[in-house]
Amino acid sequence: MLIRASTLGAVVLAWAAGCSNQTASSGGGQGGGVGTGAVAGAGGRATGGNLGSAGDGSGGTAGHGPSGLDAGVSVDGAAPAGFWDASGIPPAKNVLVFKFLNRTNGMFSDSEVYWSFKSGTISETHSFAEQPTYDMPANSSGRMYFYVCSPAAPVSCIGDPTKSKFFDFIEFTIGAAQYNGNTTRVDAFGLKLATRLHCADGYDVAVGEDYETFAESRDATFAKFVAEVPAVFQPLAQAPNAPYRIVEPGAGTFAAGRADADYYNAFVDRIWSANGITIAKPGPNGSGLGSFPDLSAAIFRHVGDTAGSFAPNGTLLDKNLWRDPTTFYTAAPADYYARFWHAHAIGGKAYGFPYDDVGGYSSYISHANPQYLLVALGW
Repeated sequence: MLIRASTLGAVVLAWAAGCSNQTASSGGGQGGGVGTGAVAGAGGRATGGNLGSAGDGSGGTAGHGPSGLDAGVSVDGAAPAGFWDASGIPPAKNVLVFKFLNRTNGMFSDSEVYWSFKSGTISETHSFAEQPTYDMPANSSGRMYFYVCSPAAPVSCIGDPTKSKFFDFIEFTIGAAQYNGNTTRVDAFGLKLATRLHCADGYDVAVGEDYETFAESRDATFAKFVAEVPAVFQPLAQAPNAPYRIVEPGAGTFAAGRADADYYNAFVDRIWSANGITIAKPGPNGSGLGSFPDLSAAIFRHVGDTAGSFAPNGTLLDKNLWRDPTTFYTAAPADYYARFWHAHAIGGKAYGFPYDDVGGYSSYISHANPQYLLVALGW
């Protein structure tokens, strides 16, 4: 991808209202299409329009219900004072300037957090202290990696921060006068990340983990994941994945040949039966629906099992299926890994699975004439 107490309730994602701006997208390294975004202020609460789909789907096994899970409510509020520091950004000589913000709550100094970018002949790795900004040229399907490397973290990376087990990345495709990019949890959570794009026409949008998540400790985030997902998803945030990562279901017991590979099967049968779908059913963990992004998203979000949602050939018929996010993830089987990242994301926008951009719910942002991108890294 370019792109996780009481009984289970509906996930309420709080979307901010705002002025819409037409955005021209060129693929963003993830097949994005033209979308519409809402201007957001420092709080970064914005909605996006329908975006193109990309990636390869994966999903998971029926019969595992939630074990005490409250509905997540994403209410971002304003960013903490000073969180988005846009001072000292030089004018771009290329397309736009990236500025890196250490938001590890004092756990690590700027000399202990790093960024790395490689594209063609470019190969740059620097600490935030050494180089707090980067003048980004045009590039296609790019990734920028971030690392924590410190004697205070149990890693063997001194001398080469890219060997740190504490890492994460953002994705982007950048044209001569265009930014397309996203944060992503499609593969895993490694470090807290949020980005804020500012463009020449005043377009200003932030995506990524929400401010409450940035403010809490790493241990608290892992514990919160375990507390908010059903038991079958809890190992994703436990050893041997923890303390380094919270991995997506397909990297755990939902993978082919493992205990929960059939997690979605019963719900898939309901969708196919209700709609008379004639195409082949997905494989283990809901995989193999790359040509049917709406159908893939329906499986993970636990919607679309009523007649008229899809045509027999698997294409979407009900154009209102994605209108109300409170209808997503309301019962098992559903992708509670993805649900968690939406519940704890700015504006509820996250890439929790490959086709999470269906309906405009991903963290993908796209706009012309970008000036700078603020990148906040948390612990």
